[in-house]
Amino acid sequence: MSPVGIAVVLMLVLLFLKVPVWLSVMAGSASYFLFTPGVNSMILAQRLSSSVQGLTLLAIPFFVCAGIFMNSSGVSRRIMDLCDLLTGHMWGGLAQVNVLLSTLMGGLSGSNLADAAMEAKLLVPPMERKGMSKAFSSVVTAASAMITPIIPPGIAMILCGSLANVSIGKLFVSGIGVGIILCAGQMALVSVISHKRGYMPTRAKGEKLPDGEAARIVKASILPMCLPVIIIGGVRAGVFSATEAGAVAVAYSIILGLVYRELTFDKIIEGLKETVLSTAGIMLIIGAASALSWVLTKERIPQMLTEVMVSISPNKYVFLLLMNIFLLICGMFLEGNAIMIILVPLLFPIAMQYGINEIQILMVIIFNVSIGCMTPPMGTLMFVVCNETECKIKDFIKESLPFLALLICELLAFTFIPVLTTGLVNLIY
Repeated sequence: MSPVGIAVVLMLVLLFLKVPVWLSVMAGSASYFLFTPGVNSMILAQRLSSSVQGLTLLAIPFFVCAGIFMNSSGVSRRIMDLCDLLTGHMWGGLAQVNVLLSTLMGGLSGSNLADAAMEAKLLVPPMERKGMSKAFSSVVTAASAMITPIIPPGIAMILCGSLANVSIGKLFVSGIGVGIILCAGQMALVSVISHKRGYMPTRAKGEKLPDGEAARIVKASILPMCLPVIIIGGVRAGVFSATEAGAVAVAYSIILGLVYRELTFDKIIEGLKETVLSTAGIMLIIGAASALSWVLTKERIPQMLTEVMVSISPNKYVFLLLMNIFLLICGMFLEGNAIMIILVPLLFPIAMQYGINEIQILMVIIFNVSIGCMTPPMGTLMFVVCNETECKIKDFIKESLPFLALLICELLAFTFIPVLTTGLVNLIY
């Protein structure tokens, strides 16, 4: 077996054995340098260090920190009240709140696992008290959390943008349109299922809130909801870059915490510790991915794959269909960051050869990875939510089938209707 074959096999074996992603990728890359004559091992060290020094990657610790501070500032509770105000009259009231909360919190936290864990604790118990099954409540929580990495400032968009050297600001704008479509689709499905099962709204039709309650809820949610507007507006207007937007988000989250008087000094220290740990894990992954990308480029793997794909079919739609099937299968077994790190450097050049829009292909890859987080046997969202709610995996899988069908239909729409992913970008840029 060739050195690059040994590297890939070793990496995949370690990933299946649940070895951390960064260590699996690092081990595979290192094996190539060990078994390939004439390749200087110093290149490995250089790639590991230089790849994490990019200015764009500074956005990651900033946005991670901002999300942690937001969750410690009482923002989640205020956004949830707003969601209930907007959707309380709809069938499956709290389930609708769950979906809308994930969409709005996506612009604040950027992490689907953090969002799922938070909502599993916050919303699943009251959903069960309202008569909804544990499995349905858990699936809605996991499915809605998939929207979080799509809504800016999702960490997945920063990672993919840096790997493919594509404008992160444009990915952020595209994510808004894609996220709204996903939210609307899930809310429609929840409404249909809830109407069929008799999951009632939280407020009866025509029921009015106490005087001034609606105004109070809207007023309390205005400041948190300004953050996505500030980020997108500032980047588009050229006030600051996508990286600098992260620093603005941190400053804004601290200001909110002080205004609400809920962000104490102890919470700030704890949040900074959590930021360091999360960022270190992400940067290790990026460093390992850079080394792997160098190996694949040296061996001309992307060029060979491009030639094979073009020889199989010159039709870009055939390529997109095959890519989706491949990514969905990968998502059933591999962790999302690992998929992006390994496959974006391979698939992106092929997509460019077919003339596919760079924003469209990256958003389709990100959405594929998001679906993989929910699919058995290794869906991380499935395990996180079921662990929090004590829902049986088999019940979760059975209940998730209508949502998976919806997600596949939406994936095909994003794949074959480019305007859904690029329309808002073209309008704004």
